[in-house]
Amino acid sequence: MGEELMLDGALTRWSTTERTGMPLLVLLHGYGADEHDLFGLVPYLPEGIAVASVAAPLAPPWPMPGRSWYPIEGLDGRSPTAVTAAARAFLHWLESERGDAPSVALLGFSQGAAVALQALRLAPENVDAVVALSGYAAPGELPRDSELPELRPHVFWGRGTNDDVIPAALVAHTAEWLPAHAELSGRVYTGLTHSISEDELGDVRTFLDKWLERMRTTEG
Repeated sequence: MGEELMLDGALTRWSTTERTGMPLLVLLHGYGADEHDLFGLVPYLPEGIAVASVAAPLAPPWPMPGRSWYPIEGLDGRSPTAVTAAARAFLHWLESERGDAPSVALLGFSQGAAVALQALRLAPENVDAVVALSGYAAPGELPRDSELPELRPHVFWGRGTNDDVIPAALVAHTAEWLPAHAELSGRVYTGLTHSISEDELGDVRTFLDKWLERMRTTEG
């Protein structure tokens, strides 16, 4: 399955057709959703950026609607190998679609957050910041993990106290792994389930504003 996964670029939703020279933010949806799911966040995001919402490459088992990045059911559910395969497929899409974007950030929810973090680990030179909402960092080592403590990529990790979807062991692993490998910011939202709140969107906006400030400082 791994190397054969491909994203269907024709399904990608773009916030603008005129994106020459604009920073790029890519939205990666969760299990059972699709490219339309996170597009409603666009009004909450900074202006002056291009936003792309991609469709995951797999279909979950019937009767679940939407799409998925990797299987979550069965003995191999949430396999780190499958997360890596999805991230490689996403990076192939990014290589062909980023154009002349001066900087790229990813915003993923649940499965999409895991894939976004995995893409950062596989190709840190191609991803400048990651917003990981209600997701986790996949266990296991990747070849370039050793570079991350020095690179300190910027990551925002948001999750709710009442989120019972992501297994506690994966949350605990992420809480240990991210501070050691990233410039981490984030928040645990009291009472929030496996979803996104208004407070969280405000924090995401602040994080992305800082991403753009860093980009402009570098350009200057």
